[in-house]
Amino acid sequence: MISLRQLFLQHQAQTSDFPLMIEVEKAEGIYMYGSDGHRYIDLISGIGVSNVGHRHPKVLRAIHDQLDRYMHLMVYGEFVQAPQAQLAQALCSTLPERLNNVYLLNSGTEAVEGALKLAKRYTGRTELISCRNAYHGSTQGALSVNGSESFKNAFRPLLPDVRIINHNVVADLEQITTRTAAIILETVQGEAGVRIPDKAYLQQLRQRCTEVGALLILDEIQTGFGRTGTFWAFEQFGIEPDILLCAKGMGGGMPIGAFIAPQEIMGVFKNDPILGHLTTFGGHPVSCAASLATLQTIQEENLLADVAQKAALFRELLVHPAIKEIRNCGLLMAAEFASFDTLKPVIDRAILNGVLTDWFLFCDNSMRIAPPLTITEEQIREACAIILTSIDEVV
Repeated sequence: MISLRQLFLQHQAQTSDFPLMIEVEKAEGIYMYGSDGHRYIDLISGIGVSNVGHRHPKVLRAIHDQLDRYMHLMVYGEFVQAPQAQLAQALCSTLPERLNNVYLLNSGTEAVEGALKLAKRYTGRTELISCRNAYHGSTQGALSVNGSESFKNAFRPLLPDVRIINHNVVADLEQITTRTAAIILETVQGEAGVRIPDKAYLQQLRQRCTEVGALLILDEIQTGFGRTGTFWAFEQFGIEPDILLCAKGMGGGMPIGAFIAPQEIMGVFKNDPILGHLTTFGGHPVSCAASLATLQTIQEENLLADVAQKAALFRELLVHPAIKEIRNCGLLMAAEFASFDTLKPVIDRAILNGVLTDWFLFCDNSMRIAPPLTITEEQIREACAIILTSIDEVV
C-alpha cells in the first residue's frame, strides 16, 4: 500500500527539493507529535500562526459552536453574519478610533492585495513604495512590493511603478512624493531577520506620508496579535497607520486575514465601480469565530504580560560561541550564526532532538524563534537546552 509520504511527494505540489517531511499526527499547545510518536517543541508557531498554541480549547469550542450554526452562506459583505460583525468590532476595539472599518479575507497576501488596491483607488495615484528585504506575500501584487529581487525576477513583469527604498534610512523618505499612493512597511521586518526600525524613523515616515498625502500601510501580518508584546507592534512606536494588515496569528490556526482602515477610505470600494473588491470565502464564519476566540484568549489570559520576560529568558539561555547575536521584538526572535552552512545542520539536528526552528527567507544565517505566547518558563528552558546541545553536536 502506498504510504502517506509517497502520496505527499507524488501528488502534492512541492515548494522546494528538500521539504522537512515531518509527518504530524497531532498537535497540542506548543507540541507537535509525529506518526512515530516523536514529540517536537514548535518554536515557530507554524510561522507566526499559533500565537495561542495549537488547538487552544477556547478556539476549538468556538469552532465547534459555529459549525453547529452554519458555514459558508454568501460572498463577503452581503449577509449580516454574527461571527464577521463581532470580530470586526473586537478588532476595532484594539485600535485607535480612526481605524474603524475591517475587510475580512482568507490570508495575509490577500490583505496586501486589497490594501494596495484601496490605496491606489483612494488617492488616485499609481506609485507604490516598499523597503529592501521586505516580505509581503507571493501573489503578483504582493510580490511586486517584496524587497528581494531574487524572489521577483523569475516572475516579471509585475506591477509597474513600484519603488524600493532602504529600510530605516531617513534620507530615503524623500522619495515619498505627491506621486506616491502608499508606502507599505512591516512594522518590524520579519523575513529580513527581525530588523527593528528606530522610533524616530517611523515617526518621520508617518510625518512624510501626511505631508505629501500618501497612505501608510503597516504590515502586521507577522507581528500582530501580541507577537511583539503589545497587541499591535506599532503601539510601541507612537504612530498610527492609514491601513493596517493582519493575518497569521489572528486565526488561532484557521485561515483568515484582514485589512483595516478608516471608513472614509474603505468606502471607495462601494462606487466607481460598485463591488470594488470581492471575495467568496473571505470572512468565513468558522475562521471568524476562531479569530474572535483567539483575540479574547489573548486578552482574558493576559498573554501579553509575560512576553518581554519570556523573550529575556531566551536571550539569557541562548548563549553560545556559535550564536553571534540575538535580535528580538518580543517573541519574534532571530539568533544569528556565521552562515547558512553553519545554521542549517543545527536546525536539522534540533528537529531530530525534538525542537522545530527555521531560518528567514532573506536572512538565512539566522534562526527563527517565535513560539506560541503560551510557552512556559520550563518549556523555554527545555527548548534552549536542546538547541544548545544540537549546536554542540554539529558545530
